[in-house]
Amino acid sequence: MYSAKTVMHKGLECIELSCDSYSAIVAHTLGGNVLRLRQTQKNVEVFRFNAEKPIDEIADSIEIWGLPTMYFPNRLDNGVLKASDYTYHLPVNEKAPFNNTLHGFLHRRPYKIESLESESCAKCTISYLYDENDEYFEFLPIKFKATLELSLDENGLLHKFTLENLSERKMPISVATHTTINAPFVDGARQEDIRLKAQIGKKCELDTRCLPTENLLELTDYDREYIEGTKQPVLKVVDNEMYLAESMELDGKKFHGIYAEDIASKIRIEYEISDEYGFWIFWNQQGFEGYFCPEPMSAMINSPNLAMDKSQTGYREIDPAQSFSAWQRFSVK
Repeated sequence: MYSAKTVMHKGLECIELSCDSYSAIVAHTLGGNVLRLRQTQKNVEVFRFNAEKPIDEIADSIEIWGLPTMYFPNRLDNGVLKASDYTYHLPVNEKAPFNNTLHGFLHRRPYKIESLESESCAKCTISYLYDENDEYFEFLPIKFKATLELSLDENGLLHKFTLENLSERKMPISVATHTTINAPFVDGARQEDIRLKAQIGKKCELDTRCLPTENLLELTDYDREYIEGTKQPVLKVVDNEMYLAESMELDGKKFHGIYAEDIASKIRIEYEISDEYGFWIFWNQQGFEGYFCPEPMSAMINSPNLAMDKSQTGYREIDPAQSFSAWQRFSVK
């Protein structure tokens, strides 16, 4: 049985999606953030969640709670965005010594509910119209519509993000989610029992300001722990490790994604992404905050400003009236 309805969560109107095995809380007015995803039968808390944390405190640091969806994600050097037809200068919101534009603005905008469905799945469609009414428009005058479709069924949560260019300019495209995985994610488990497996290609070298040097590095033994599935993603520092994302075989099928496993219970979170996401960044806020972030990105950090070929950086642009979509799926096995 499926359900999709509005509810009050910590005093904030949200959308609750539920089925027999999963439940989710979507904060549509906080950038469409999926504040909570729970597998009810296996007692798994997928995303970073704290029942006691006030919603105002979560909103103040919404980048590190739940599943925030970002445009233009991560860092732009000194706020500069060099598109093919214009150079934009965005507000610098990351303090010295970094001096970058960080994470864009869309994850803090209020989306509107377009529809709630509960027939073949529990689903909500929410959207945000970005135009001259947004205070950011003076810096990035490109009208567009952002749409999030979130569907929940026995296979887990499907997240589809679409950007539609409503302007007369080319629209720069780089998207990501700052995915926060709870640690531990199994109720009563131990953080030290979590292992992360990711099929990665070369490592993207970053400088002291967390910007790409444009060097692609061969993997070290440390890096290959991701491929071997032996990487412990918490209780140690994992700091902005960016890699090319490759596919693996899982259960006899191609799988473009990663999975995190609790080795004591053998319960795992499978996190599949569409091919548009060509990069992973791994980060854990020094490792002792009860979560870690496997972040899929459609393009490298600072991608529009790099001298590398766009086929390497993942940066793209869409023409007027065109759209871009990418999806992700979370399942507990």
